[in-house]
Amino acid sequence: MAIKNAFYAQSGGVTAVINATACGLIETARANADRIGKVYAGHNGIIGALREELIDTSLESDATISALKHTPGGAFGSCRYKLKNMTENKREYERLIEVFQAHDIGYFFYNGGGDSQDTAYKVSQLSEKMGYPITCIGVPKTVDNDLPFTDNCPGFGSVAKYVAVSIREAGLDIASMCASSTKVFVLEVMGRHAGWIAAAGGLAAEQEGQPPHVIIFPEIHFDRTRFLKKVDESVKKYGFCCIVASEGAQYEDGRFLADAGTTDVFGHTQLGGVAPMLANMIKEALGYKYHWATSDYLQRSARHVASATDVDHAYAVGKSAVEFALAGKNAVMPIIVRNPGETYSWSIGEAPLSQVANQEKKMPIHYISDDGFGITDECREYLMPLTLGENYPPYKNGLPDYVQLQNQMVAKKLDTDFEL
Repeated sequence: MAIKNAFYAQSGGVTAVINATACGLIETARANADRIGKVYAGHNGIIGALREELIDTSLESDATISALKHTPGGAFGSCRYKLKNMTENKREYERLIEVFQAHDIGYFFYNGGGDSQDTAYKVSQLSEKMGYPITCIGVPKTVDNDLPFTDNCPGFGSVAKYVAVSIREAGLDIASMCASSTKVFVLEVMGRHAGWIAAAGGLAAEQEGQPPHVIIFPEIHFDRTRFLKKVDESVKKYGFCCIVASEGAQYEDGRFLADAGTTDVFGHTQLGGVAPMLANMIKEALGYKYHWATSDYLQRSARHVASATDVDHAYAVGKSAVEFALAGKNAVMPIIVRNPGETYSWSIGEAPLSQVANQEKKMPIHYISDDGFGITDECREYLMPLTLGENYPPYKNGLPDYVQLQNQMVAKKLDTDFEL
């Protein structure tokens, strides 16, 4: 049986540990060179396959690939590009198969969230029909932690750690100034429909009165009156109030507080600005001086404070993806399984892409406190292990020493270019 090459692509918003997944995948493929050929990476994700812009990772040294494990961002480039519905227009999927066939690619590893798992599943189905079967393995990644089946998503644990650290440190700052200055601080975090990241801020509060005093979840309808009352009570009781607010906070009718009036390429409402909105609301109603911040890309790129558990998870799903493919598995995704017991431990399982695709896992309601503004002990027990451990990158001249790849392209073999 001829040895086939592999194609790997990074999709959607990157994380502090997505390159650790790439490292695990490429190193495992290299360790099985007698069964799998070169690993080509898509330049800017799936767009690289459509445009036949393939990066030859075999030209990178073992040391460089190893350094991916501690480097944030997407080393090969990612993208927010959703393939069209296959029933309406399957030309894009056919193009993928043509490129794969031209470069003798028999394995497709797609590292992303729900939309990416849907794409991998569709490619596995269409490739069979086109007579050039591709082994397709979805590889989980999303800071939102909203993929089903897996206990958690690689990328989330490090964001959770960053948010908890940030609100604890900012809380100490505000507490030291609240007697004569700022009394309210609002930190806006990611999370469109699922409040996992916002919940992680709750880890910072280990004792009564410690921040955050208020958490705004997408799962709990925003009530202006109740919110302002909670803020006012916190300021009067503790001298200050720290708030962690999910960008996906919404009213009872489903409107986002921070609806910018535009949509992204996936058709999702463009969000951003919930922090200044809440801060101004507090200023107008209560008169308190405030500051606000948006963690934005900082939360997902902060490799310097990554969770060691998250790094291990990320590497493991990349390694397992190759092992699954070589074991003959297809249209599946490696998942993280939390083992029973008082001490945290985990293993790798699998889930079918047909059931993972386009699904969204929200926060269980029992993870949110009765008043809707905090987390429960059960939620804390779930979150805490995911933030454990430190895995610092090497430093040079006082700054993290991250790697940059050559990203040399493979020569194109098809006569025609593809218009997106």
